[in-house]
Order: sequence, then structure tokens, then C-alpha cells
Amino acid sequence: MEQEGELKTALKERKVQFEMFFTLPDFSDISLRDYQETMQRPFFSLSKRRRVKPIEYISPDKSVTVHVSANPTYGMATIWDADIMIYLASHLNELRERGQNELSPVIRIQPGDLLKRICWGTSGRAYERLVSALDRLQATTIKTNIRASAKSRETTFSWIDSYTHLVDERTQRSLGMEITLSKWFFDGVMDKRNILSISPLYFEITSGLGKWLYRASRKHAGGNGAEGFTIGFETLHQKSGSESSYPVFKRKLLELAKGNDLPDISLEVIDGESARPKMKMVMRRHLAEQSGRKRKAPASAASAKDDMVDAGLALGLISRVSEGMRVADRPARVSTSTGGARPPSPARSSSASKMLDPDIYAAIRADFPGWDYDELMRRFDAFLGENPAELPRNYSKRFYGFVKEHHRRNKYRL
Repeated sequence: MEQEGELKTALKERKVQFEMFFTLPDFSDISLRDYQETMQRPFFSLSKRRRVKPIEYISPDKSVTVHVSANPTYGMATIWDADIMIYLASHLNELRERGQNELSPVIRIQPGDLLKRICWGTSGRAYERLVSALDRLQATTIKTNIRASAKSRETTFSWIDSYTHLVDERTQRSLGMEITLSKWFFDGVMDKRNILSISPLYFEITSGLGKWLYRASRKHAGGNGAEGFTIGFETLHQKSGSESSYPVFKRKLLELAKGNDLPDISLEVIDGESARPKMKMVMRRHLAEQSGRKRKAPASAASAKDDMVDAGLALGLISRVSEGMRVADRPARVSTSTGGARPPSPARSSSASKMLDPDIYAAIRADFPGWDYDELMRRFDAFLGENPAELPRNYSKRFYGFVKEHHRRNKYRL
């Protein structure tokens, strides 16, 4: 009888666990939000190598201090681990937007939703990476006077207080995670004035410095219009907390500015040859708006700029030309003997094969097989035509990202 009672209790607890996590609403496609106070200062290691050296930051006016110390066993939380904090901030914001009033620092999530949204994949290795990241987030200690009640006081915390991963013992299937956020982070995110929207493409930035620079640029340049925000390389080096020497850091910044492929952000080096170069950061949408205003200027005032190409007009031309190329190929797809049946799939992607970089086209076919690439390209062109600010510097690479996102959302329909 005693064993039977214990079995019933275990089954009841297991049922509660299943109900707790499998009844969670879908959060796989939430809008992304980042916590402003963590975006422009050195809260994370920018290297994937284990860092134990503390970060010590004091702002130039000595009004802000940040001290980050690492656990010798786990190392310091990295900028990639911050992907998880962005997801958790977004999760809280989504709950608030859906009208949930009693929000708590304790968040229950499905690990698969988190991993998909931050583009880590859902393999066994990805789950191991998630657990290691949570260990670092829990073990890293931060001491700062940001949001303290007085400048002379400091708050000490870890990013998360604890986490629990429930696994079904019989099937080894994940039942979900329960993560408890630090009060400092939770209270900050609960103030809507403290969060900013970020691009989903942020998670595709591969370099640690690139991820930090995107967040800093989004914070600094987001509200400054077409004028953007200009800041010295040396100041960026100090604010990043990078372990790289200044010459190495400067070289990496120059490479990022030369590539200029961060989502949403346009980078420009000012006085690059001088001893104290600066970085100008502007949101791309503001550049597009500025271009539109110039186009509407009187002819007498714009005579010196008649040769400038407007992004919106260029996109329209690109869309019409590419559409024309696809129309030219379509008759070959229709069989007169079968009443309009489509031929084998290789002929359907002939336009894509002509327009895209051959290596990228081959990668798309290998990574995301089974789709009508011409149809996806038509949708992509339509999106660009409606969003001049999204004019890509590299059409093929941007189309690869478009197909990747389409495949992620719809692969189960193939």
C-alpha cells in the first residue's frame, strides 16, 4: 500500500510537470527587446575563450561604475550568453503585451523555443551549450551603481539567480526550464522605457565585437535621426571591456566598418588616418528617410545632386528587372502536352541561379532544399520594393538569410 501511494504521488507530480510546461503559450516568434542599460557598457566577455580576468569600468565623468567578476570554474558570461538574456527580456515584454498583469522574475520556457529564436539550433550540442551558458550567467557576479538609489551605492547580482531543467526520466524528453532572473535585471526590463527593439538578424552576427558594437550602436544612434552618433575608437575600447590591445581592437573596428553589414546600422569611420579616429553610427532607416527628403527638394537646390540614385527608385528598378528575368523563364516551365504541368524542379530555379552568386546559390540549395527559389525571390523583391531602408549591400547574402528564415518557419510543411 505504501509503495502504491508513492507511485500515485510520483505520477501526480509528473502530471503537474507536464501540465506546467506543455500548456505554455507559443513564444517561438516573439518580438525581440534588449535592456538598454546593458547595451553600451562592458557587462560581458567578447571572447569565446574562458575569461577569468575581471572587467573594471569607470565612465569618463566617474558617474557610472561596472565591475564584473568571473567564477574560475565556469568563466565569465559571454556576449553570446547575452542572447539568452535578450530572449528572456523579450519573453517578459511579450507577456506584458498580451495583457498578463502579475509578472514574476520566475520564467518558464520551452528550451526549444529559446534555441530556435536565438538561432543556436536544437541539436544535443545546442542544449549542452545552453546549460553551460546558464551556468556562466548564474556564476558571473556584477557590481554596479547603475539604477542604484544614490551614486554612492552599488548593487551586486548575477544575471540569473537559479535555473531548473526538468527532464522526463522515462523518455529523456525535456519538460521545460524554469529560470529565475535577478531582481536588478527584472526590475529594469519591467520599465518599458528601458527596453529597445532589435533586429532578429542580430543573432546571426558571428563576432563578439560585432555583437557588442551592434548593441552599442542601437542604443546610441537609435534616437538621433540621420545625424547618428559619433564616438571615438578609444572610448569604444574602454566601454567594450575587450581584452584585446587597442591596436588589435582598432583593426577589428576598421574591418567591421569596411564590411558595414551589421543589421539596421550603418557604420562610417571619421578621421580614419588620424591618431584618434571616430566611428559614426546611423540607423539605416534614417538614411533612407534623408534620401527621400533630398529627392523632394526643388530642382534649383538639388542641381548638384541630380546624379544621386535614390534607394527606393533603385529597388523598384531591381524588382522590375529581376521580375522580368523570371517571366522570361516561365514559358519553359509549362508543358503543352500535359495541360500546364510543371517540369522537374531544377528548371524552376533557373532565374535564381542566374541572379545569385554561384557559391551562395549552391549553399541555398544544399542547406534549404525543396523550395521554389524563384517564388521566394519574387517575395524577397516585393519586400525590398516596399522597404527601401532594407536595401542590401550584398543581394545574394541577404537572400540567403531570407530563405534561411523562411525554411526555419516552414520546413515542416515540405
